[in-house]
Amino acid sequence: QILLPDLRSPSLAEQPPKKEMRICIVGSGAREVAIARSLKASPKCSAVLCFASTRNPALVELASEYEVGNIDSPEAVVAFCQANKAVMAVVGPEAPLNAGVVDALEAVGIKGIGPTKQMAQVECSKQFARNVMVKYGVPGCPIYRPFSSPAGMAEFFQELGGKYVVKADGLMGGKGVKVSGEHLANVDEALQFAQEIFEKGQAVVIEEKFVGEEFSLMSFCDGTTLVHMPPVQDHKRAYVGDTGPNTGGMGSYSCEDHLLPFMTQEHVAAACAINEAMARALKAESGGDGFKGILYGAFMCLNRGVGCIKFNARFGVPEALNVLALLESDLAAIFEAISAGTLSPALVSFARQATVVKYACPFGYPDAPLKNQAINISSLQNPAGLFLAAVDEANGQLLATGSRTAAVVARANTVAEAEARVEAEVRRISGSVFHRPDIGTTEVLMKRVVHQRQVRRIRIGVVGSTRGSSLQPILYAIRDGRI
Repeated sequence: QILLPDLRSPSLAEQPPKKEMRICIVGSGAREVAIARSLKASPKCSAVLCFASTRNPALVELASEYEVGNIDSPEAVVAFCQANKAVMAVVGPEAPLNAGVVDALEAVGIKGIGPTKQMAQVECSKQFARNVMVKYGVPGCPIYRPFSSPAGMAEFFQELGGKYVVKADGLMGGKGVKVSGEHLANVDEALQFAQEIFEKGQAVVIEEKFVGEEFSLMSFCDGTTLVHMPPVQDHKRAYVGDTGPNTGGMGSYSCEDHLLPFMTQEHVAAACAINEAMARALKAESGGDGFKGILYGAFMCLNRGVGCIKFNARFGVPEALNVLALLESDLAAIFEAISAGTLSPALVSFARQATVVKYACPFGYPDAPLKNQAINISSLQNPAGLFLAAVDEANGQLLATGSRTAAVVARANTVAEAEARVEAEVRRISGSVFHRPDIGTTEVLMKRVVHQRQVRRIRIGVVGSTRGSSLQPILYAIRDGRI
């Protein structure tokens, strides 16, 4: 048996009795566990229900009703919600959004937390997102061009100076993007990857390659008003030192000042402005309510400001675990306001603390992961910090099904303190799994700072005497990046 902590806090116990709001969560990963725990603590939520693609024991413990089914089927999701008297459904992954699950829920009077199928194209179609940015003047858009065949592609690579990103227009399970110099060694490899996308029946979008440090900034959005969450930095590469293949994210961190070590308040303001401009653009494009849900912007600090890498239409993973660990407000009340179009900053508050997330993943992940291998979590000292993800239960065992297995999260006054707690705890997960021990360490954070300084190179002229030895400490400090 997997025991989970009592999530009821004394402050909530003193509040008025819960209202009758039965809320369904669609999905079965670590993100959905985090959402479920937050909703479970809400005085507005009388029951958490779950319609899932696998049997996640953590969600089973939290949910009053649990069913495994096809989460990409609008009919199946609606049937579960109606049978269990759900008044609201929170859609976690992007595929159900793209399938029109929210449209189907709204059609029968159930509040859907997430965008409609049309608005979900901000994530599910790269071409749609970039076209909207250009049409409405949303800042941060790279030079880009869509292609339905290889014709003209090599010439565009040359036009971009050999620095480009090749993207599938639609969803490809996290395997639809490759970057020159990182995954693509030359134009021939880029053309081959594009051909593989064409053969899957998708268009290709070629974009200018941004250079700088990447970060995520998510915003609650009711179609008009946005309330922003603290920025988070994810780590995509599988192995220590940012090596190995790209993954869905091996872990992430956020800082106590709601910045990141390599960024300024101006970077955050620019990212917030891009999310706000995109929300206005989507509202105009929809001709109706616009985008309602979680608008996720992936950004990069450039030598010329902030660039927008992409948008997602839902909570990111692992970033959701960072921000929900810091959320001090009632998540059900926030969702209610998103649905009603009454969102305001007064409803949302985040603790001024740091967080670190690290994932344990099966050996071989992401390219050839071991599947259905037993793991043991009985040695963990803080079960509240464990978020089970790609797991299943069989014969009393907890099985890792092949994707990211479990996340461990810690919140503390500093990143260093949170990292130490997470590292000690994730090592207590036993089985055929591995993790990145360097995520959140001071060494990695300083590498990010140095890299961003290199991106933002400045030409400095020093005026002084021909033998001005007193200037040498200044020159050395500039050279070493200390000024």
